[in-house]
Amino acid sequence: MADVMSQEEIDRLLNQISSGEFDVDEMKNQPEKQVKNYDFARPSKFSKEHLRTLEIIFEHYGRLLSTELPAYLRKNVQVDVMNSEVVIYSEFSNALSNPVLLGVINFAPLKGNVIMELGSNLGYAIIDRLLGGEGASLERSREFSEIELSILERIFNICVNLLREPWKNVININPRLERIETNSQFAQIISPSETIAIITISIKIGEVSGLMNICLPFTCLESVMDKLNTKYWFSTMQDKDDNSYEAAIESLISKAQVPVKAVLGKSSISIADFANLQLGDVIKLDRKVEDELDVYVGDIRKFTALPGSFNDNYAVRITEILREE
Repeated sequence: MADVMSQEEIDRLLNQISSGEFDVDEMKNQPEKQVKNYDFARPSKFSKEHLRTLEIIFEHYGRLLSTELPAYLRKNVQVDVMNSEVVIYSEFSNALSNPVLLGVINFAPLKGNVIMELGSNLGYAIIDRLLGGEGASLERSREFSEIELSILERIFNICVNLLREPWKNVININPRLERIETNSQFAQIISPSETIAIITISIKIGEVSGLMNICLPFTCLESVMDKLNTKYWFSTMQDKDDNSYEAAIESLISKAQVPVKAVLGKSSISIADFANLQLGDVIKLDRKVEDELDVYVGDIRKFTALPGSFNDNYAVRITEILREE
């Protein structure tokens, strides 16, 4: 109530205007404050922070796509997140043209479904490539046959399964492709007036470029909206890096194969002697029988050892660990 003027203040202001102490024209020249319109019929349920976090998630998803899809298509695949926006579902569905490729995805354990829309030109290019072609798109759109949809279902399943990892920092999801629709009228998974976030991804397969739109309804993400902020996302990612990735890297390194060799000794002979070597010839080494051998890990001298045998095989017994590199 501090902004409400009292009657005394109003009278004083009128007197200042009448006496010329207060310049009305000067007040008119001051810049007006910009007022942002707010539509109460369509409230904004996704903030800029939410959209930015979703973009980060799908940037990670894009990197996975560009790594995974070339193994199946045998073509270079470039993936980039273009933008994110908030609209109502009717605007999204009305903008779709038929035929269209809409993958309806169960986003368990979250409630509701998510829609993955793949450009028809990309669909034709994928089919052509998987059937042995160059991966070219069609000049004119046509309906997809049942066989073509079965082929595309395999690629959709790959794309859906790749959603698990980018969402781990928010929630562990088990996405599952329920069906593929080629008519937007049959994909009314939510109310036409429901608010959705759309992430637009640009995909280039060889020379064919197209778009993939991920439709995320607010009703599906409502339970994890508080986790869709960059601070929470990066903090959980750091925890995971410290706890999971370190252990995973150590496990992979521990299984790495490294060459180990024990050197009995060295000797120098002439080329003529080397060319005339026969069975039974003896080469004199620079070590005695009782001397320790050098054991190399890769090209690094790491141990000293004594020669021997184990189960009828030649072997060495480690006598000293060398700490120097």
